[in-house]
Amino acid sequence: MNLKILRIGVRRGWAEHTHLLKDRKELITSMIGTVGVFAGLILWVGDTPVEGANVNAATFMTAGFLAFTVFGAGLMTFPMALTTDREEGTLLRLRTIPGGIPAYLVGRATTLMCQIVVQSVLILATGVIVGGVTLPHDWLTLTWVLLLGTLAVVPLGAAIGSLLPGPKTAAGILIFPLMGLMITSGVMLPMTYMPEIVHSIAQVFPLYWQGLGLRSAFLPDSTLAVEIGKSWRLPQVAGVLTAWAVVGMLIAPWLIRRVTRRESGSRLTERQLAAQSS
Repeated sequence: MNLKILRIGVRRGWAEHTHLLKDRKELITSMIGTVGVFAGLILWVGDTPVEGANVNAATFMTAGFLAFTVFGAGLMTFPMALTTDREEGTLLRLRTIPGGIPAYLVGRATTLMCQIVVQSVLILATGVIVGGVTLPHDWLTLTWVLLLGTLAVVPLGAAIGSLLPGPKTAAGILIFPLMGLMITSGVMLPMTYMPEIVHSIAQVFPLYWQGLGLRSAFLPDSTLAVEIGKSWRLPQVAGVLTAWAVVGMLIAPWLIRRVTRRESGSRLTERQLAAQSS
C-alpha cells in the first residue's frame, strides 16, 4: 500500500466521520447508544461495592465499557458496514479502480477509530460526572492498551465482514457471541466470580486482555485480589493483543481479496432480487 492510497483512505474516513457527527439520527444510534446504556447502569448499580476489589461497580465498569467499546466497534460495527457495502455493490465498483479496495479499507478503519476515540471520551466523561469515577492513574497504559486493542480487532472485523452472508442477518449472527464474551470476559464482573472453565475460554479472546490492561490503568493494586493470577500481567496483555493484530492483518486481506474476486454484477443482482422478494 503506497502513501497516496493511505492519504486517500484517511481523507475518506475523516469525511465519513464528520458526516456522522452531523447526522443526528446516526450519532444517537451508533455513538450515544453505548454511552446511554453505560450511564443507566451506573445510575442503577454504580454505588454497589465489588466484593473483594475495594472499588465500586461504576469504577470497575468504566474500564470494562471502554474495552467493550473497542471490541464491539471492531467486531460488530465494522463487519456490518463492510457487509452492507458489499451488498450494495460498493466493493464491486471499487474493484475496478486502482487501489480502490485498500483505500476503502483504510477509510473504514479511520472512521471506526474516530468513533472509538469519541465514544471512549464520552464513556470516561460519563463515568467521572455520573459515577464519580476517578480519572486513570496511568494514562500511558490506558493509551497503548486502547491503541493495541483497536489494532487487534479492526482487521479481524474486516475478515468477519467478508464472511457474513448479508446485512440483514449480520446483527443476529454477531450480537449473541459478543454479548456472551462481554459477560464472560470480566467486563461487568470480576473473572474470579466465574467458573475455571470460563477463565480458560475468556483468555483466548482479546476482550479479556484489553479489559485487564485498562483496569490496571484505573484500579488500585488492591483489586488484584479478584484478578486471575493476582497480577495485571501487562506483558501478556501486550503479547496477546499483538498476536491477534498480526493474525487479523494476515487473514483479512486474503479473505477480502477472495470475496471481491468472486463478486460479479450478475451475482450482485441475484442477491438484491432475492433480498427484495424475502
